[in-house]
Amino acid sequence: MPANDPQDILDFWFSPRSRALWFASTPEWDAEIRARYEPLWHRACRGEMEAWMDSAEGALALVILLDQFPLNMFRGLAAAFASEARAVAACKRALEQGFHHSLSEPQHLFLFMPLMHSEHAEDQDLSLQLFEEAGMDTRWSRHHRDLVRRFGRFPHRNAILGRPSTPEELDYLASDQAFTG
Repeated sequence: MPANDPQDILDFWFSPRSRALWFASTPEWDAEIRARYEPLWHRACRGEMEAWMDSAEGALALVILLDQFPLNMFRGLAAAFASEARAVAACKRALEQGFHHSLSEPQHLFLFMPLMHSEHAEDQDLSLQLFEEAGMDTRWSRHHRDLVRRFGRFPHRNAILGRPSTPEELDYLASDQAFTG
């Protein structure tokens, strides 16, 4: 299938090989995602993939394209967060359409993920609520929500985004409890 098809993204992302790298990426895998999907990501950033929002599978693929892939493609760069607002909007639109009711637990995880990645408290609260309602592990959703409640943002993004850190954020980032993304 061509790399501009929602099913291609789902087959790639939910393959056994990819699952093993979801939270343990390698530079090679990041490079593969970039080579394969960066042009499509740019199209999605320009709003050219909105037709994907007409189905649960298409919406999920768009969310993965806008939320997960840039974290891999642009690891350590501000561009990793460039499509975050679009990913949150796509997630919320999918929820409004009830698409989450037809998805499996691993699919729920990645549909809800933009809310967990958001630096807006209301998105964090919704993330935790959705994880709880789906009966999923809430440890990371709660952790992300608590960071945003405490700091109003994710301190580990400050350097990448060129934001000055507060003294409290610097203390946190130097601690053993620091989340580094």
